[in-house]
Amino acid sequence: MPWWLLGTSMVATTFSTDTPNLVTDLVRSGGVSMNWLWWAFLITGMLTVFFYAKLWRRSGALTDINFYEMRYSGAPAAFLRGFRAIYLGVFFNVMIMATVTLAAIKIAGVLLGLDPYKTVVLAALITMVYSTTAGLWGVVVTDLFLFVLAMIGSIAAAYYAVTQPSVGGLAGLVSNPLVKDKLSLLPDFSDATAVLAVLIVPLAVQWWSTWYPGSEPGGGGYIAQRMLAARNEKQAMAATLWFNIAHYALRPWPWILVALASLIVYPELSDIQARLPHVDPSIIRHDLAYPAMLVFVPHGLLGLVVASLAAAYMSTISTHLNWGASYVVDDVYRRFIRPDASESHYVNVGRGVTVALMSLAALVALWLDHAMQAFQILLQIGAGTGLIFLLRWYWWRINAWGEIAAMLISFLLAVYLHFGHARLGFAPLHPTVALVIGVMVTTFGWLAVTFLTPPTDRAVLQSFYDRIRPAPAGWRRAVDTSGREDGGGDIAASFLAWFLGCVAVYATLFGTGYLLYGRLELGLLCAAIAVASAYALGRVIPKVGFWTG
Repeated sequence: MPWWLLGTSMVATTFSTDTPNLVTDLVRSGGVSMNWLWWAFLITGMLTVFFYAKLWRRSGALTDINFYEMRYSGAPAAFLRGFRAIYLGVFFNVMIMATVTLAAIKIAGVLLGLDPYKTVVLAALITMVYSTTAGLWGVVVTDLFLFVLAMIGSIAAAYYAVTQPSVGGLAGLVSNPLVKDKLSLLPDFSDATAVLAVLIVPLAVQWWSTWYPGSEPGGGGYIAQRMLAARNEKQAMAATLWFNIAHYALRPWPWILVALASLIVYPELSDIQARLPHVDPSIIRHDLAYPAMLVFVPHGLLGLVVASLAAAYMSTISTHLNWGASYVVDDVYRRFIRPDASESHYVNVGRGVTVALMSLAALVALWLDHAMQAFQILLQIGAGTGLIFLLRWYWWRINAWGEIAAMLISFLLAVYLHFGHARLGFAPLHPTVALVIGVMVTTFGWLAVTFLTPPTDRAVLQSFYDRIRPAPAGWRRAVDTSGREDGGGDIAASFLAWFLGCVAVYATLFGTGYLLYGRLELGLLCAAIAVASAYALGRVIPKVGFWTG
């Protein structure tokens, strides 16, 4: 598939109904700067673009789970393949889909007057029919249309939010006393706790140490699925680059504007309840302010906005259902249970798995309260696992037992910190403290297990190295790297491209914000930095290196 279609599919999948709700929750709770909790993942994304996209495409794996029996050996590799397929394809995947469905519950409650149970049943039925009748190609092609529709809807929502008489346009928005202390793109540096939680930990720790869907260190999940579907290594890199540009530079500001305007229209949660008495009080949190602002969109356009949100929901859920079903069917059922069945049999099993996954997600969605809660749970579950996913491509000593330990430790620790710590009588932990504890304990744990267990078989390592051609420095002690073409490319050029890509996207993100705030000088300065960085990046990319041997 072409890079632009694959990259758009990546961004459409992350353009889910929960994302504007999460952004609104962040802005209302701590200001625009709170978005650094996810903006920091751009560093991970650009690392994937210039170091890992070509390696994924080079592997030729059917799914990213199939990668494990290329990289590791023996029974541990087979167990890891099945374990991670269930861990990601079922447990993690259900949590992600539940988060998205929670947003659908809130949007449908505000705009359609549906109760949570009717919403989950309706959403599940529509999406399951769509997902069970279309494979990856159908999902990816449809994602292009859904992305365009979702962008139009979010821009329309922002326009009508900002032009409300009580808001007074962009000038009235940025000058309103209810909003002024929420506008900064950086946290208040006089507040050490805020700086640590919002900026330092995300930029220094979170981006490389935490597995989060769509921002996996080194790539993975549906991002890897689409890189593997690219025509060649260059197209895999281009698809992932376009995804990161669109995800971080193009999409956030319409949501942020709606969130800021909601602070004027609904300063308190009680104001939302008063305006929407038909909505179940149990689901009224800051994330509900986004759908609450949609009531001001004229009826003619409201249908388009609702359609765009429905499109975003279907795009995300269908991808996750397709992704999860492929894990369960290809990497567990076909691999370990029925390896010799007909293709039609696997298709039918996949449809059954799709129904089961959607049903589980609907049940979990009814338990969740708000977008920030789900975001923090997902971060905590992935805390400490990121580094192993980066190193396994470049260091021979990473083994299957280390990955198994990383997933088990992070998951069990997340369950304890979120559901057991306070109940045992201990003082509740700040989410940032819990995240750092998770990173430290999990990283120490998987490193210890890695060194205490046997390394991967040398023949498997040699085969992996010959296929992938990573930079040889971390492999020389285990495999023969002599006389083999280095497919790693110019490492210095890759690091420079990584830096320039981050600068270009962050400058575009900030420049757009400053222009919307009416700060022309800063906006133009950021625009100039973005253009210069993009030009330099274009000159550096050919030196990154692609292997065609």
